[in-house]
Amino acid sequence: MYLITSIVSDILRIYWWILIIYIFMSWVPNIRQSGVGQLFARLCEPYLEPFRRIIPPLGMIDISPWAAFFVLWLAQLGVANLPLIIQNITG
Repeated sequence: MYLITSIVSDILRIYWWILIIYIFMSWVPNIRQSGVGQLFARLCEPYLEPFRRIIPPLGMIDISPWAAFFVLWLAQLGVANLPLIIQNITG
């Protein structure tokens, strides 16, 4: 069980960094049109879109990624603590 949670936790951590890079890419002109930018868009936009529908931008600032990071952080905590939760349930 620990191996599975470790792998999932690592995947979530990598995705966290991909999101951060993707968000910073919006500050650099034309980088999102590159191959890497399009790949990151295909990975990140499906996750970010529900947050953008719920949380409108404040002027020119899109704060929905903050909510997306918070939910991803909660998922990481849940995955990291899953072995302890299962151990407490099974006794």
